[in-house]
Amino acid sequence: MEYLRAACAALIAVVFAASSVSKLRDFRGFARSVPALVPLPARWVTPVSVAVVAAEAGSALLVVVPATAAVGFLLASALLFAFTAAIAASLRRGRVAPCRCFGVTETPIGPRHLVRNSLLLGLAVLGALAPAHLPPLAGAAVAAGAGVVVAVLVIAMDDIAVVFARSS
Repeated sequence: MEYLRAACAALIAVVFAASSVSKLRDFRGFARSVPALVPLPARWVTPVSVAVVAAEAGSALLVVVPATAAVGFLLASALLFAFTAAIAASLRRGRVAPCRCFGVTETPIGPRHLVRNSLLLGLAVLGALAPAHLPPLAGAAVAAGAGVVVAVLVIAMDDIAVVFARSS
């Protein structure tokens, strides 16, 4: 189980680091996209956008430090739950806004984003529940490497979906 925690920590750290950095690269664009998913008064858009980026970056940092990993997994779980709820509510309202999860994109949110976030939420919860024992270094490196590979696939999910959609 400690290998599972190492894999989940790497996965969550890479996903949330990439997400927060991409949002910071075009913060104004990200902030403009927030009201399309979550109807907010205009005065709340910037503070909510800042809080999202800070919480994502904080989660990425917290999960890789053994002493704070449980807090990082809980923060990641809360974020993923909120993101999933926001996407579901937006889809129910018929609002199909671009997913700015990993930067500038025109890919609209859809059911695959709900599935992705639900799976990430499950892995964040598993990471939080897994024993906090430090595994042997070689095994931890392999587990973390697997987590990074899965994270890269998660980050590239929209691009991968476009490739498969074109080929069918």
